[in-house]
Amino acid sequence: MLLARATWIFVSNLVWRLTSLHAAGRVLIRALGSGDENIRTIAGMFLVRGGSKAAPLLREAIAKRENLSLVLAIIGSLGDRQFEPTLRRFIHDPDANVEKAARDALRLIGSSHTPA
Repeated sequence: MLLARATWIFVSNLVWRLTSLHAAGRVLIRALGSGDENIRTIAGMFLVRGGSKAAPLLREAIAKRENLSLVLAIIGSLGDRQFEPTLRRFIHDPDANVEKAARDALRLIGSSHTPA
């Protein structure tokens, strides 16, 4: 089952990268919620590699609070300062994992006003 899931993630990434098909990119976002750490890691790496192409998918996931702490961590890895206002919205989130991910992401993007 893991091999089939990993293959699906690789194929979805390829389709997303070649065609910009959001449905294929959403497979990667959903995979961030996998119970398998390897699947989550692969999906996260593909989203980071996608760079700015991943931004619409990440915004959509944020709006749905889908796999939010991992999505925020990916944003930090992207280093895209356009997400700074979005990250700041989550620095006092009731979910401690989300709050930590937002703070860590702000540090990663190099915000000069990162809260303590």
